[in-house]
Order: sequence, then structure tokens, then C-alpha cells
Amino acid sequence: MTPKQQYYENAANTILKTFEKRGFEGCYCATKEEAAEKAMSYVKPGMSVSFGGSMTLAECGFTDALKARTDITLLDRGQAQTPEEVTEIYHRALSCDCYFMSTNAISMDGQLVNTDGTGNRVAALIYGPKNVILVVGMNKAAATLEDAQTRVKALASPPNCIRLDRKTPCAATGVCHDCFGPDCICSQTVITRRSAIPGRIKIILVGEELGY
Repeated sequence: MTPKQQYYENAANTILKTFEKRGFEGCYCATKEEAAEKAMSYVKPGMSVSFGGSMTLAECGFTDALKARTDITLLDRGQAQTPEEVTEIYHRALSCDCYFMSTNAISMDGQLVNTDGTGNRVAALIYGPKNVILVVGMNKAAATLEDAQTRVKALASPPNCIRLDRKTPCAATGVCHDCFGPDCICSQTVITRRSAIPGRIKIILVGEELGY
């Protein structure tokens, strides 16, 4: 085990200790392959399943594995043909059995910080799906809640804007300008400090650098 791998495991154990009081269910996986397998264990035949936009899920191979399942109802906005169909999938996803996503940042005391453009992802996190499963690379851990919020603006939003070909100041400069332009992906910021339904939010911490 490398020093960084040991650090990630130690830091994850610190975060996991905070989850019980927050009503979260958590576990640690050393590799993305283990994390994908753990995430898939929540998906049972006959379930309705959806997922938010996530480089982490893609890098784990989980998104492709989910699309290969023929025994579930997958609500995938990528299969929509029109903007109206995308909206319908967003709405149907709010009542699915399992919703998968990552998080933009997590503080060492176990709070989640997420910033969205449309808001469908944070909406599902807050309310609706029976289970919300997050796969989170330990590169997204931040010392404090304030550091987690800073991480979103400094490290998550700029590369995501580049990935999505958004014409924003942060995509051009690498620095957040707190913009209001039409391509801005920072419309809502949600801090999740606890789950009102114990165990509804399940968090898989991964000892690798995943996503932005």
C-alpha cells in the first residue's frame, strides 16, 4: 500500500465514523472496481433505476454496466430524443428505487456539498428516490465544510464546464468568477448534513482519485 492509499483509507475511516449520527450508510472500497461491484449490489431485478451526470460513475465502469442490465427499468436521459423527454425522465427519476450519483465534495465531518445547473441531481438527493447511492473518490474529501464549498468552485466546476463545452469564465480561466451567464452550471448549492430517513443515503468512499 502506498502512502497515499494509506492516507485515503485513514481519512475514509474518519469520515465513516460520522455517518451514523447523520443517518447515512457508508462503506469504504480500496478500488473503483470494488466500488462498482458494491454499487451494483444495490440494484435488484425489477427495480427502476436512474443516475445523475457523473464522471466518477463513468470512470468506475458503473454507468456502462448499468446500461447492460436487461432486468431493470433504466431511466437514462441519454436515451431521450427531445428536451421534453429529458424533462420527463428527470421527473420519473424522482420516484425510482435507486438513484446513483457522486458528490462534488465531502467534508471530513461527513457533510456533502453539491452544486448543480439544472438541479435534477440535487433534487433526487434531497427527496424522492427510495435509495440514493453515492460513489465518491477520496480526492473529493476536504478538511472543513468551508473547504468543501471552496473545492466545488475551484476544482469541480471549471473542468466540468470544459467537459460540457460551456462558455463560462471559469472554463476559460480556471478561476470561478461567480458568473450569471446562460452556460453557468452553478445554479443551486446543496449542503446535505443528515438523512431524515436513516440509511436512505448510502455513500461508497473509494481510495482512488475519481471525477472532478
